[in-house]
Amino acid sequence: MQEEFKDNMDNQESEKEIQTFEKKLTNKKSAILNLSLIFIIFLGLFIYMIKVDGIENIINVLNSVDYRWVLAGLVCLLIHWTCESLNLHIPIKKIYHDQKFVNSIKVSMIGQLFNNITPFSSGGQPMQAYELNKTGKRVSDSLSAMAIKFIITQIALVVSTLVVVVIEFDFFKTLMQDYLWIAMLGFIVNIIAIIVMIVAGIKKEIIIYITNPIVKLLGKMHIIKEVERTIEKLNKSIDNFGNQFVTMKSEKTMVIKMFIIAVIQSIAYYSITYMVYRAFRNHGISFLQIIPTQAFLLLIMTFIPTPGSGLGAEGGFYLLFNSIFQNGTINMSILFWRIYTFYLPIIAGAFFLIPTKRK
Repeated sequence: MQEEFKDNMDNQESEKEIQTFEKKLTNKKSAILNLSLIFIIFLGLFIYMIKVDGIENIINVLNSVDYRWVLAGLVCLLIHWTCESLNLHIPIKKIYHDQKFVNSIKVSMIGQLFNNITPFSSGGQPMQAYELNKTGKRVSDSLSAMAIKFIITQIALVVSTLVVVVIEFDFFKTLMQDYLWIAMLGFIVNIIAIIVMIVAGIKKEIIIYITNPIVKLLGKMHIIKEVERTIEKLNKSIDNFGNQFVTMKSEKTMVIKMFIIAVIQSIAYYSITYMVYRAFRNHGISFLQIIPTQAFLLLIMTFIPTPGSGLGAEGGFYLLFNSIFQNGTINMSILFWRIYTFYLPIIAGAFFLIPTKRK
């Protein structure tokens, strides 16, 4: 009885935190600032293209585009969104049998919107939990489902990328040249992160033993305020993380199904770059050769604090892919790629925010 009461209190506290965060995200000033920054980045890219390539060359490039590959890129994006929705739907459906896939799509797309308009993609999960809470799902259950999804997706992402890197290592090494050590370091960091997640799930005491002194040290350095409260929340998160591993161990079929879907999702996302490559009538580079470079670009983007990793994503794409795209097509390719991976998710996510009648 006491444990149930504690769970209810924790859930109420989580709901209040999520609602507070939701108010911050939907605050007019914050929303206007983020959307203005997105518009400025888009405008800056467009002006840069006109200045460097010239309007005549841009028109010629657009006339030469193979729009069958553009359509194929759109199909890849839809597959990516569908897989994202499925991997959110499966664990929630396990807890709430009345969960509809249509609602999971809506929640997933709202996450796409807020991931792209907030720094470090910090707004997606809180808004998804808030949206699920409006349909009667406990915040703690929603966050648990999203934690399972995150763990499986990260493992699938790293495993599928490493397999391709091994297969196409010679090409990857040649293309990356001066950036190879950064790429290898990035992949090592991802592998370490997965190992830490697994240790946190199996032996949470080890992670608590390591993290608590670090938080106390940061408190003494006045970097973290309310040290005891921070430790309490951190330990609670680690406990929750451990609970997800217990669930995953008892639901092996569900985990395998989600892992396969996550691999398909990763391949679909990476395919977008290849479709853009072929849309501008480029040849000579295979689909498998694109994947590890795109994976490295995705890794770079996670460390860029602007909404949607703006500027860093465009700059990274230019540096990594400029040598394999035909002359005069790289800037238009960046625009097309960003429409797929940044602007369309924002537009689609905003569409799903339109209020609908509920029973």
